[in-house]
Amino acid sequence: MTMYKEQLLPIEKVFRDPVHNYIHVQHQVILDLINAKEFQRLRRIKQLGTTSYTFHGAEHTRFAHSLGVYEITRRICDIFARNFSIEKIGPGGWDENERLVALCAALLHDLGHGPFSHTFEHIFATDHEAITVEIITSPETEIFQILNQVEAGFPEKVASVITHEYPNPQVVQMISSQIDADRMDYLLRDAYFTGTEYGTFDLTRILRVIRPYEGGIAFSYSGMHAVEDYIVSRYQMYVQVYFHKVSRSMEVMLEHLLDRAHELYQETPEIFALHSQLLVPFLRGQFTLADYLKLDDGVLTTYFIQWAEESDRLLSDLAKRWLHRKPLKSATFDEDRQLPLIEELKLLVEKAGFDPTYYTAINSSYDLPYDFYRPKSGVHRTQIELQQNDGTLIELSQVSQLVAAIAGEITVDHRFYFPKEMIDRDRSANYDLFSETYQEFTAHIHNGALI
Repeated sequence: MTMYKEQLLPIEKVFRDPVHNYIHVQHQVILDLINAKEFQRLRRIKQLGTTSYTFHGAEHTRFAHSLGVYEITRRICDIFARNFSIEKIGPGGWDENERLVALCAALLHDLGHGPFSHTFEHIFATDHEAITVEIITSPETEIFQILNQVEAGFPEKVASVITHEYPNPQVVQMISSQIDADRMDYLLRDAYFTGTEYGTFDLTRILRVIRPYEGGIAFSYSGMHAVEDYIVSRYQMYVQVYFHKVSRSMEVMLEHLLDRAHELYQETPEIFALHSQLLVPFLRGQFTLADYLKLDDGVLTTYFIQWAEESDRLLSDLAKRWLHRKPLKSATFDEDRQLPLIEELKLLVEKAGFDPTYYTAINSSYDLPYDFYRPKSGVHRTQIELQQNDGTLIELSQVSQLVAAIAGEITVDHRFYFPKEMIDRDRSANYDLFSETYQEFTAHIHNGALI
């Protein structure tokens, strides 16, 4: 009997893609996974959450990104099979038996993301990676049923790639490392849909110089500049797009809206039983996988439209600000010196009639553009290795002055968020009533009290 894992489609299936041109599907199991209901749910979840409120083209989905990660992984497997198989180069070469587990893990790596993923996770204490593993390994899902037809234990194999426990480091690093199929796709895809150039790099060249070795994946020394370009592109995308102050402001608004709903549920749960039933298990703190899979961006947005008409003034106003894109304003500040001033500004916001719990926030962004192995560090990232002509490896920042300059350096941006009314007289309905408060607040902001 032919095993499911050996079944190739009679004619390969292709998906037209704006980033990769075509995404090629050759295995029946991959096509079946794409058609599974848990994977189709990703069509209803935006890849970049609140970023579309800043870059209006960023409407692409986790579904499209997941297909892109699969496609890059498929190309890497093809390159490894052609040029670096065990049969050709011996130990440290690519074992073609690993192809299917790599392709499935690449396709399914984001399966557990929820609506507005990171904000939702923070409020309701969910973990998208743990939920991804649960979807893959729970017998109740279509994903599990499909994977389990490959061979007994195959769902657990795929899940172990995502948890980094799979024994072959080449497969793990293909999906998750400092230069992997996941990051390469989202940088190119996010750059395309945001209309920016920051995330572009030479994917063709990187795939030309990628190669397996016994400890994972390396890159030919001759491709160092292409890898440098990727590192700089990633750095620029985080600073200019992912950590954009307006996108973060909308995240803050969303977080405060869900916080208010969470608090209100404890007092008057019947409000949410009337029109937000699918969210009730999360407000209650007891939800199942089936509950989780019913949620997407559209479900939450529908609830927000309903909340805008609720009698609770805070819930209604926060919902309207979110729906109508009324972000909070922000100013950068020095965390070491200016926290007392931030507390003073919060008091002024409160005096002007805004609850500082819901209308102010401190939001800090952190990114490490590239890290190298540091034994004393609590978190060890997989460093990027360059393979020299004699086969020996050297870590990227040891030979790249450009990467060395940013390696290990954390980029931080601390911001204090507050209502725009505090510095915009025309937007404030009660300016005359609190004019002195507004003037004092504005003086702090405009006179450079905050950096």
